[in-house]
Amino acid sequence: MTDIDPRYPIGPFLPPGTVGAELRASFVDTIERTPAALRAAVAGLDEARLDTPYRQGGWTVRQVVHHLPDSHLNAYVRFKLALTEDEPTIRPYQEARWAETPEARRGDIAMSLALLEALHERWTACLRALPVTAFSRTFVHPESGRWTLDRLLALYAWHGRHHVAQITSLRRRLGWS
Repeated sequence: MTDIDPRYPIGPFLPPGTVGAELRASFVDTIERTPAALRAAVAGLDEARLDTPYRQGGWTVRQVVHHLPDSHLNAYVRFKLALTEDEPTIRPYQEARWAETPEARRGDIAMSLALLEALHERWTACLRALPVTAFSRTFVHPESGRWTLDRLLALYAWHGRHHVAQITSLRRRLGWS
């Protein structure tokens, strides 16, 4: 049996070559379900378990929970910029530094769970209302180049599953029910 890399329990992100209607709809469905999946992944965890790193040298479960709305808020803004501007250059953010801010290290996860739920409700409403042509709109990331909204959608469908799996795989490894 092969050991799963705890950094990437569902594997690294692999951008799809082409995104058709069916695949796009599955990505939107995944984004819609992410907050509930995260809530289920952390259900019943006490403070000590929330402060357990999901892997050696990695973020704590608490930091992962706070990271998700931080990251997805940035993705949502990038999405909206690409919808409303002609190929905008977006601003990167230092996610590792965000994870070290006081509320990310020690804050109650309830606020981030609620934020993620509200954000994903709004984001999903936007995604479901867009014409197919909107997903080919682009933005430029100064470090990784030109992105289509289809590629960003695929990334963030993966991103939510990726971090939820870090928590659920930790629970399995440590025998937390």
